[in-house]
Amino acid sequence: MHKNIKELSLEELEQILDSWQQPRFHARQIFSWIYKKGVMDFEAMSDLPSDLRARLKESFYILSLNLIKRIKSHDGTEKFLFKFKDDNLIEAVIIPAEKRITGCISTQVGCKFACRFCASGLLGFKRNLSCSEMLDEVLYLKNNSQSNKLTHLVFMGMGEPLDNYDNVLKAIRMTNSPYALNIGVRRMTISTCGIIPGIKRLATEGLQIELSISLHAADDKTRSQIMPINKKYPLKALIGACKDYIRKTNRQITFEYILIKGMNSGLQNAQNLIKILRGLKLCKINLIPCNLIKECNIEPPNKLEASLFRDCLIKGGLNVTLRRARGQDIEAACGQLRLSYEKK
Repeated sequence: MHKNIKELSLEELEQILDSWQQPRFHARQIFSWIYKKGVMDFEAMSDLPSDLRARLKESFYILSLNLIKRIKSHDGTEKFLFKFKDDNLIEAVIIPAEKRITGCISTQVGCKFACRFCASGLLGFKRNLSCSEMLDEVLYLKNNSQSNKLTHLVFMGMGEPLDNYDNVLKAIRMTNSPYALNIGVRRMTISTCGIIPGIKRLATEGLQIELSISLHAADDKTRSQIMPINKKYPLKALIGACKDYIRKTNRQITFEYILIKGMNSGLQNAQNLIKILRGLKLCKINLIPCNLIKECNIEPPNKLEASLFRDCLIKGGLNVTLRRARGQDIEAACGQLRLSYEKK
């Protein structure tokens, strides 16, 4: 049975070449063709012996996804809808900025956690993505971005990364490898809805990765309405896990706070946020007006309300950024494009 070759680390591929009585250095050549040159056909790897190319073709394939739809926003954001061999659909996004090109990738087909502002969970959870399937996304985005490169990577698309921990960590290490994509770990972010066991485990990995926590409310009642996971991992326990993570890693945590009109965007909500985060040594808050999601009855606050919320946090001593939503004209919120395609 054919296997996606990107499931293999360099060392694992070298071991296979050993068993085939082929020189180990060909593994680095294969990695270079795939990860650096973007070649998706073994026959095009011209510096490999013909018998090795034939053996690779018999045993492996390189790409497991097909592009179904690609749309581009007026702000430069591009969204991709992909289909895997088992007909499951996932999304990925390219977000260009002045000094960076960020790829946002999915880690699962669907999502178990049903956050109120997110369309990913509306069709339920199907399965985890493998390491190679995530690398498929990364390579496709890289090969279709400006200058054929990504500077940053976010595991934030469809799915919950810490619910697919082992595959995500393998994909991160492969992406970081100098023989593969060589993207610095500090330029990669894991975004979680607050899976406390995963946060504790990540603190022991010795990786200087960026950790982003989807917070979105500062009291348990509101957060449970927005994020049902809060019933299992309530705020007191989550903030405690974040304090431990900062203490063990000396790494800053980013708290994502999506502003939703009439739900979490009032000044009392801001005061509550100041109370629970003021004691954290290393943290910042990203405020993001939500994208309009009609299926979830979600809409953003107006610009004045968002600015007042930000100013209140700054006066409270917090490090705050108010980001503009991206890709609003192309259904760029997680799961929106897949949802609209599946509903046809």
